[in-house]
Amino acid sequence: MEKQRRYDIAYLRMALEWAKLSYCQRRQVGAIIVKDRMIISDGYNGTPSGFENICEDEEGYTKWYVLHAEANAILKVAGSTHSCKDATLYLTMSPCKDCSKLIHQAGIKRLVYIERYKDDSGLRFLEKAGVEVQQIQDISLEK
Repeated sequence: MEKQRRYDIAYLRMALEWAKLSYCQRRQVGAIIVKDRMIISDGYNGTPSGFENICEDEEGYTKWYVLHAEANAILKVAGSTHSCKDATLYLTMSPCKDCSKLIHQAGIKRLVYIERYKDDSGLRFLEKAGVEVQQIQDISLEK
């Protein structure tokens, strides 16, 4: 297996572990941002700082203010000395259309994800914007 693919799978596995930290019941998503083989940020979907860790309302729908994993990771970089320019984003689920705009504006040049989100307009936008997009589905079978 080529070296980059080995790294991609390792970072995706880390994103899967990070997803487990989410309090969301419907879906847990994890994100890792890597630049020059260094993790510069991480995130998982959840409520903003200072809010209760309950992502769904009484009917089981996700509350409108829940932040997606990639948004949390990008926002964490914004509060640091790092830059996402030319970084790679590893996601357990492909981004929605709103997060894809953040990914592009943050300067992320590569996206690697496991599961495809039902609406792929975010992926199409990123490809149009020149972001390299790659899906690696079954990471458990590889060393």
